Amino acid sequence: MTRRLLLIFFALCLAWGECAAVTKPHVITFGKWTAAKYPNATGQKLIDLKVRALFVDTRLKEYTTGAPHELTDRLFAVRRAFRVNDALPAANANAAAPAPVWQWQRGGWLLVDRLTGRVSQLNLAEFDPFYSTASWYRDYIAYCGVSEDGKKLYAVVAQVGRRKPILKKDVGEPGGDDDPDSECPAPAWTRTPMRVTFQPDDDQKLVFNIRSRVVDVVNDAEEAEE
Repeated sequence: MTRRLLLIFFALCLAWGECAAVTKPHVITFGKWTAAKYPNATGQKLIDLKVRALFVDTRLKEYTTGAPHELTDRLFAVRRAFRVNDALPAANANAAAPAPVWQWQRGGWLLVDRLTGRVSQLNLAEFDPFYSTASWYRDYIAYCGVSEDGKKLYAVVAQVGRRKPILKKDVGEPGGDDDPDSECPAPAWTRTPMRVTFQPDDDQKLVFNIRSRVVDVVNDAEEAEE
């Protein structure tokens, strides 16, 4: 009888261990939209911005802006928003507890995993949070990037999960305007063939075919034949 009870106890412990090992589902939700402001390139003008909180299991993880992009039934990407302290040291020189002056900024893109609840930042080459306008298709993101010194403009296509972009082409110099998203319009995608078109200015139209992580340049002659 004792041996039988031990076997039953062992079976219950095994079953409990298997149940405990099952990943608990995570609840990922967004909060309500809140109106905010962020500065233009020179800081002389404030621009309207809508932000909302991203919660994982009711815990605040990040603030976001814009609509999310569904990559798969498990993963989605969303633009990050955050606040920085814009207070000058001289303004708080005599204060015992310096008061922060919070200012909203747009950030890069976040990757959210519904299964694990993990929220991570996508590493996007030359993505400029102020000037770059992203266009998604599947797990590909296309945008015009700006070099760190602000002297070069790039046409960039990246794929989630790859460390390096599959396309990074020099397309000239940035205009340096004060307005956000002003370096070039959002690139346009087509499905068949999988193709992305950049038009950084009125004199340039760059078309690229995306074929299993390989990029082919489409010239003007090929474009005219289609």
